[in-house]
Amino acid sequence: MSNQYPDFNGCQYQQQSDPLIELVIRPRERDLGGFSVRRCLPASERAMIGPFIFFDHLGPAEFAPGEGIDVRPHPHINLATVTYLFEGEILHRDSLGHVQPIRPGEINWMTAGRGIVHSERTPPELRQTGHRVHALQLWVALPEGQEEVEPAFEHYSADRLPIREQEGARLRVMVGAAYGLSSPVAVLAKTLYIDIRLDAGTTLPLPDQVGERGLYLVAGAATLGTSSLEPNCMHVLKPGAAAELRASSDCHLVLIGGEPLGRREIWWNFVSSRSERIEQAKADWRQGRFAEVAGETEFIPLPGEE
Repeated sequence: MSNQYPDFNGCQYQQQSDPLIELVIRPRERDLGGFSVRRCLPASERAMIGPFIFFDHLGPAEFAPGEGIDVRPHPHINLATVTYLFEGEILHRDSLGHVQPIRPGEINWMTAGRGIVHSERTPPELRQTGHRVHALQLWVALPEGQEEVEPAFEHYSADRLPIREQEGARLRVMVGAAYGLSSPVAVLAKTLYIDIRLDAGTTLPLPDQVGERGLYLVAGAATLGTSSLEPNCMHVLKPGAAAELRASSDCHLVLIGGEPLGRREIWWNFVSSRSERIEQAKADWRQGRFAEVAGETEFIPLPGEE
């Protein structure tokens, strides 16, 4: 999804004395015309968690008949987008020719590499009837030696993503490996992304064999050690800390993380280890040198050039 508001410094932060939590990032919320987005990454005090450099929580939002999401074609470089829905449906189109609806429990993984363009819209049939949508949109940076790989797109259906159900817990490992499960999603760097749903009173140890971790409370109430988690906030965990999660009510969380990749530049929809590469991408988009998305006639101009 396009970064339609490039000011990342509106988040609030709280340094912690907690033995498990290093930092709490309270997102800045924006109304994008009928639905809200909460953005936790990037933030001025914490640009990345592992390879993750962008974290948007969309909705839940209700769309009346005739309304929907319309993210016009826009470009990306040197990153991969990761789209995951809790409710609803979004139709993806890209400059490689893919047309793919994404539904709850599925993963759309789009590797931008040297450059890709895509759009995201509400499917026509849902636009006619009205619908509800609730989703996460994440980006991961690519390792320096692989930032300019060929662009690619892969859709992973819900039945391909492993689930573990145990007493009071339902765990879906979307990316990486944990809890004896291994996701088929192909990655270029060590990455972890888990959907966690707990019944009230359930406890769950969190994976600690990963360089960096962030825990986001989507809904409900939970504690980590002696600290209550804040809803719709990103809790950056201290490296290597053995942490046990406890559900104070039925709750829903996601855990993200992985090995850090080093500093990255980010501007609008462009991510790179080299600032000159971002300048080149700006010029390429302005001059129409990116590939087009078949069936689309609109596009999002560079910020400030509407």
